[in-house]
Amino acid sequence: MSPSADRVRGVPNGAAPRPALLGAAWDSPWTLLVLGNLFWAGNIVLGRAVAGKVPPITLAYWRWTGAFAVAFAIAWPHLRRDWPVLLRHWKLMLLLAATGIASFNTMSYIGLGSTTALNVLLLQSALPLIIIVWAFLLFGERPTIRQAVGVAVSLLGVAAIAGHGSVEALLALQLNRGDVWILAAMAIYGIYTVMLRRRPAVHPLAFLLVAMGLGSCMMLPFMLWETAQGARITGGLSSWLAIGYTAVFPSFIAYLFFNRGVELAGAALAGQSMHLMPLFGSILAVLFLGEAFHTYHAVGIALIGAGILLASWRAAPKPAGVLAPKRS
Repeated sequence: MSPSADRVRGVPNGAAPRPALLGAAWDSPWTLLVLGNLFWAGNIVLGRAVAGKVPPITLAYWRWTGAFAVAFAIAWPHLRRDWPVLLRHWKLMLLLAATGIASFNTMSYIGLGSTTALNVLLLQSALPLIIIVWAFLLFGERPTIRQAVGVAVSLLGVAAIAGHGSVEALLALQLNRGDVWILAAMAIYGIYTVMLRRRPAVHPLAFLLVAMGLGSCMMLPFMLWETAQGARITGGLSSWLAIGYTAVFPSFIAYLFFNRGVELAGAALAGQSMHLMPLFGSILAVLFLGEAFHTYHAVGIALIGAGILLASWRAAPKPAGVLAPKRS
């Protein structure tokens, strides 16, 4: 394997090998994607819980500034080495920081302040479809029939959970101002996910540190404007603990895992994994909000799992020489 390939895989040249368990997890796309979506589901629960206590732009700013601070110490050696490569790709880095860090998260927190968690779960399930559309528009990539059917099956599972097993409840859902913000955020994040395939061939920590730093700088003027309008953090210690969680788990760790998952499995499959968020969100609601587990949860979970398996399943490769085309 070439040195540049080693660096994309997150193994610096000359570095000691990772422990077997950590290495296996780092090379397992579904381990990374499952954990990343679990942390993001927790972010949705907390984002809704602190709505009205932590201003949305302030929450997004301190989330990424905190994540940058957490990552800096361990990412600095990689950034110092990879800085020339990142600088050569400054336009792409600005695009990825703007779409995946600054815009998406700020707009999501704004939306969470004026819509229901039920609507958010349902709307976020559209992200795999949005990613497929962007992959086609930007790179001419057409989804396979299996991928399309898998997305549809998972959407049925999400709909079952979001509508509480009732078609009438599902049809009664209405878009409001917050929903529009969430949909716009999803469209922007789809660009980030698809464009990740073009990210510079640098260490994942160096890439993430620069993206977080740029995104935080982009949000700073808007955070200062929000503060000037009188917005303040209230709620005491619980609000700051919530900010701390968002800085570490759904920001630094989840993005590191998701970026690696896209690298290993591709944008379409990584997007499909986001159907796990409403699944995890329902479980977290049962555990921490005291909501009851119903039959429709089980049906939705089964459909989501079936859709993901269908979209990610690949036929075993044919043995060499079997039905191989003749060379002229």
